[in-house]
Amino acid sequence: MKRALEDLLKTALTQLQTDGWLAADITLPAVVVERTRDRSHGDFACTVALALAKAAKRKPREIAVALQERLPIDARVVRTEVAGAGFLNFFLAANAYQSIINQALTLAENFGRSDLGAGRLVQVEFVSANPTGPLHVGHGRGAAYGSVVAALLAAVGFRVHREYYVNDAGRQMDILATSIWLRYLELCGESFRFPANGYQGNYVWDIAATLHRIHGDGLRIAADEVFAAIPEDAPNAEEQAAGIGPAGDKEAHIDGLIERAKQCLGEMRYRTVFDGGLTSIIADIRDDLAHFGVEYDEWYSERSLTERGKVTEAIERLKAAGYLYHKDGAWWFRSSDFGDEKDRVMVRENGQSTYFASDIAYHLEKLARGFDWVVDIWGADHHGYVPRIKAALTALGEDANRLRVMLVQFAILYRNGARMQMSTRSGEFVTLRELRKEVGKDAARFFYVMRSSEQHMDFDLDLAKSQSNDNPVYYCQYAHARVCSVFRTMAEKGLTWDRENALNHLDRLTEDHEQVLLATLARYPATIEAAALSYAPQLLATYLRELANDFHTLYNAHTFLVDDAPLRDARLALIAAVRQALGNGLSLLGVSAPDKM
Repeated sequence: MKRALEDLLKTALTQLQTDGWLAADITLPAVVVERTRDRSHGDFACTVALALAKAAKRKPREIAVALQERLPIDARVVRTEVAGAGFLNFFLAANAYQSIINQALTLAENFGRSDLGAGRLVQVEFVSANPTGPLHVGHGRGAAYGSVVAALLAAVGFRVHREYYVNDAGRQMDILATSIWLRYLELCGESFRFPANGYQGNYVWDIAATLHRIHGDGLRIAADEVFAAIPEDAPNAEEQAAGIGPAGDKEAHIDGLIERAKQCLGEMRYRTVFDGGLTSIIADIRDDLAHFGVEYDEWYSERSLTERGKVTEAIERLKAAGYLYHKDGAWWFRSSDFGDEKDRVMVRENGQSTYFASDIAYHLEKLARGFDWVVDIWGADHHGYVPRIKAALTALGEDANRLRVMLVQFAILYRNGARMQMSTRSGEFVTLRELRKEVGKDAARFFYVMRSSEQHMDFDLDLAKSQSNDNPVYYCQYAHARVCSVFRTMAEKGLTWDRENALNHLDRLTEDHEQVLLATLARYPATIEAAALSYAPQLLATYLRELANDFHTLYNAHTFLVDDAPLRDARLALIAAVRQALGNGLSLLGVSAPDKM
């Protein structure tokens, strides 16, 4: 209905120009019709008259009246009203939303889907957490958000390629490999102080134990040899708390150990340790995400970019374009020319390219694959990184507008009102797997997308596990189950539902609660489109809660299985359509729609 009203207004605006009431060369503003918050002001309202006033050099209210006079007749519109400074309000007939019932019942699983995207190809890259440990609850929010954004885009007609960028190269992976090897040495009987900056979690022990089972003492090097002449470490967390420990540099210490590991093991044996950790953690991440309802079309290797020369190619292209300069032994990108606060290193003094260089190469490769645009979903801590990547793409002659970056704030987990700490390096974190086991996939996914991705999120474990109306996912699922229970009761009573009879008697749905529910149901297709185009799953989550609320209100106020067959059939048609919208919407969120609860 929203789109129909917008079309009526566009026709009226065109007529104003045809009549000479508006100059023909005026650029008409976008026509946007919105639902009113107060139904006493009508069902919908439009402010196009206010937006047009300056260009038309007329008062907004005068424009609104002129539009009102030229609106085409539509039987679904009972009356229009000019209000305030120039609002145009629409009051709809009681039967205006009735067609949505047949639409929902006919389209079934396709209700709400459209071809708006016209088959354009979009890549959505999300999670892409460094494979240095299990996914924690912070990663879970990006996983839920990214998978729902991809589902919404697919629902409105885009072809979606879901991708995980595997950071299988670089310093953090070297720290992981070295941590695994050091734990392996401990299992071999070597004794030493584990580095403060190493990965501490139990999963590191597990990988080291697998390494030891396979290789025995074949990778063992004496601890004295490993730690000889390595820069002194800094205190670890426990030592800091106790006011003891060495007074060195933890970064220099771990970097020294990485180099020593590579020297002692040699390229092949070091790669064995490195790949053992990578393979184990990637397998765990894949399994974890699959059980969370997240699947990918491609797992893209960062290391492959280097091996195929793509990173070097990107660096050379920037050099040739004049955007790199040599200073203090390093190569720098002139990102300040594009508004960045300072220039950025592309190649370090030791000849190693940076993460930034790899990311530029990756995004060049993305665009070369022919996507109409790419959507990157990053943690909010990458905010400053966005303009740098776009600057590099612009410098290389690419259209940076083809890259759209959505930032996701990490979720903060609360149990019994107390905040839980998370640190991958220290091993003190709640994994996504643990969260799923405690609250379930459905609650976790729904809670993660209830708010805008850029808003901080407090994840209340106690609420997520509760079976109460305060728990939003329970509230929505319960509405779906309640509809199913009505149809089960109908069968138990020996009654039948005549759908054709229902569609012929939808005019019997005259109760206020029925009209409210119909109006809310009619918003479902537009909600899907809005949520998809704005990458805003929270719009759908909020809508489903509103639809569930309006259904529960009707359920508590009226009887569905009345003796009056036409009224009974009409009400059953209404709630069957509501069930379809709830089921489809929950499915897009990756949440189940149970028949019983």
